[in-house]
Amino acid sequence: MARIPIALQLWSVREDCKNDLPKTLEALAKMGYEGVEFAGFHGYTSAQINKMLKDNGLRVAGSHTPISLLQGDEFAGTVEFNQALGNKYVVVPSLSDNMWNSKNACLQTAAVLNELADKLANYGMAVGFHNHAGELRPLPVQAGGPISPYDCIFGATKQEVVMQIDIGHAMRGGGDPVALIQKYPGRAKTVHVKEYSPEDDAAVIGAGIMPWPQVFAACETVGATEWYIVEHEKYNDLPLVCVEQCINALRQMGK
Repeated sequence: MARIPIALQLWSVREDCKNDLPKTLEALAKMGYEGVEFAGFHGYTSAQINKMLKDNGLRVAGSHTPISLLQGDEFAGTVEFNQALGNKYVVVPSLSDNMWNSKNACLQTAAVLNELADKLANYGMAVGFHNHAGELRPLPVQAGGPISPYDCIFGATKQEVVMQIDIGHAMRGGGDPVALIQKYPGRAKTVHVKEYSPEDDAAVIGAGIMPWPQVFAACETVGATEWYIVEHEKYNDLPLVCVEQCINALRQMGK
């Protein structure tokens, strides 16, 4: 299969983006990142962002978008802005606990995501859902367990709902990211590549116990993965230094 390009979730360098988005994008491009996934737009217009991306040879791998911006009167503006960027993956980064802390809540959330998938398909776009550790921990029996909320939600959503699995958070929650990618073939269109270390929450890629060969094999055989998206949220050094260490490690792994 074709090589999967590498992007950065800009939450990883959120203060740098807030202080100087153009300079930050330039630095990421020089590191070798081919795309970015947005986590807010820092007051810039879509035209301004497009120019920054074009100037640095970067593409849009997606945007993390609160579910509130995909509902009601906010929906049209959200779609218009993302379409102007050429972004087709609108990913819900997190949900309040009451949207996934029982089986019934998960099924209601799945219904919301299915509806959004149908609406966004009219614009050539897709909705996704990104996990944290909590959604990978099994629900208590009285709440409909022992299935994990993430598994429950994706078992009840359409194929078109993207499973943006954060592999580091998944392992931190006791889940098996490789097994989940295999269980839901074709749905891991964008994957958050993040290290996991029981001893160091700030470990960069390559400095933990993530089974990288198995992760890559799952993405590249059954996941239909289009982007590897680095996300690094805790730091043992400056954020820009850490994300450069991450992409360098991926390059050393042949990615």
